[in-house]
Amino acid sequence: MIVQRRAVAAVCAATALLLTSGCSSGDGDGASAGAGSAAPWDLASPRSSPAQRPTEEAAPAKGSVTVGRTVATGLDSPWGLAALPGGDLLVSSRDEGTLTRVDGKTGEKTEAGEVPGVSPAGEGGLLGIALSPDHAADRMVYAYFTSASDNRVVRMLYDPRKPPGEQLGAPDTVFKGIPKGFVHNGGRIAFGPDRMLYVGTGESGRTGLSQDRDSLGGKILRLTPEGEPAPGNPFPDSPVYSNGHRNVQGLAWDAEQRLFASEFGQDTWDELNAIRPGDDYGWPEAEGRSDDDAFHDPIAQWHTDDASPSGIAYAEGSLWMAGLRGEKLWRVPLKGTRAAADPQPFLEGEYGRLRTVVAAGGGKLWLVTSNTDGRGDPKKGDDRVLELTVK
Repeated sequence: MIVQRRAVAAVCAATALLLTSGCSSGDGDGASAGAGSAAPWDLASPRSSPAQRPTEEAAPAKGSVTVGRTVATGLDSPWGLAALPGGDLLVSSRDEGTLTRVDGKTGEKTEAGEVPGVSPAGEGGLLGIALSPDHAADRMVYAYFTSASDNRVVRMLYDPRKPPGEQLGAPDTVFKGIPKGFVHNGGRIAFGPDRMLYVGTGESGRTGLSQDRDSLGGKILRLTPEGEPAPGNPFPDSPVYSNGHRNVQGLAWDAEQRLFASEFGQDTWDELNAIRPGDDYGWPEAEGRSDDDAFHDPIAQWHTDDASPSGIAYAEGSLWMAGLRGEKLWRVPLKGTRAAADPQPFLEGEYGRLRTVVAAGGGKLWLVTSNTDGRGDPKKGDDRVLELTVK
């Protein structure tokens, strides 16, 4: 077992005052936002954005979404999705703590196995999953889950030749010690173009953690596949890649290998951010756009009742963002690291809460619904995986 090393970078000024409103968009139950804008979104100024080429073209202002088919139905509290070589899918169940293989053609479901040590409660449980960059050779699957004491990342051997329910090897803990709570557990993981593991965490309801670089809460972490701080991280010997986040839920890279992330706001603004290493994204001092140059503004922000963003994916020049409370799939056309036009909503209320969206190549997306997570309405449809064609 590889144990994460404590970050030794200097501590930022930690926020001692806890917010007292008690309202949180969390997984989508936040208070309605005030009337700060006629539209439910606002394109924030791109201060401190990662570098972009002056000649980069903007994606078209308007796009389209076509639901090609329902791949699978009858899923229980699905959260993470990973596409296997050959076209099948792995889906994690937050509350059951299991991984299910979905046949990409027939939709047939086979339980791969239960992940030991998962302790589901509130927004915690078995959350994001990702395949090893060398999955074809090592057959490793990474998973982020809430244990009895923390949030952690493990990896497991996946062998589909074994009987259903027995296809997962014993989990090897890659990284542990991420703060846990009833809410704000983060949970999205993804391997980047650099083959490093990126981990989105939440501040577990303790807002001061986001500004404390010695804490793993309210951060994006960048790790080697073995769980060590990745080479080139902005703070010496630290896994922290960016801080000042409330609850990171989505990670995606564009065609130029630039990282974007979505996160829940509290009462006013949910955010879509262009991530630059070492930058501070403001929470809890700022929610959405800020006049303080110390904080990196989002490229777009939404009232919390219109988004409560979860997973994001990049396809056809745009970022696609799944909305939980908003029950929409948002398209954000890009020009470099800026929003090129107003966000465009699709599938409004058609499938209920939307949890995860994953690029499938060729202008297609996988989309996972979230109506059985305790906050949705199963009457709007059992949880399923949809295949979309987007432009």
